[in-house]
Formats: sequence, structure tokens, C-alpha cells
Amino acid sequence: MAVVVLLGVLALVVFGCVCVVWAERGGPRWVRVVAAVTRGAGELLSALGTSGRGRGGSRTADDGGDD
Repeated sequence: MAVVVLLGVLALVVFGCVCVVWAERGGPRWVRVVAAVTRGAGELLSALGTSGRGRGGSRTADDGGDD
């Protein structure tokens, strides 16, 4: 079941990226809407990722954590 969900998410990401490229070349209106949603989601995830790193984030082996 988890594989099906992950494949669905992957398909949505690929479709969104295709729409972004198509919209840059002047695609139809629905493509520009999907591209805008995709870009917005990307910016939101990017902002959430950087805010987590600003508070310390997770430790890695390079940080001197236990292996």
C-alpha cells in the first residue's frame, strides 16, 4: 500500500514539473495553474526545510554524533 502511495506522489511531482516546463513555453491556462501550484508547493517545502535547519536540524555523523 505504501508503494502505491509513493508512486502516486512521484507521479504528481513529475506531472507538476512537466507542467512548469510547458507553462514556460506558453501552454494552456490549466497548465499555468498547475505550474503555479507546483511552484508554490516547492517554495513552501523549501521554506519549511530551511526553518528546520535554522533551529539545529538533525545530527549527522559529521556533527560528532554516535555512529
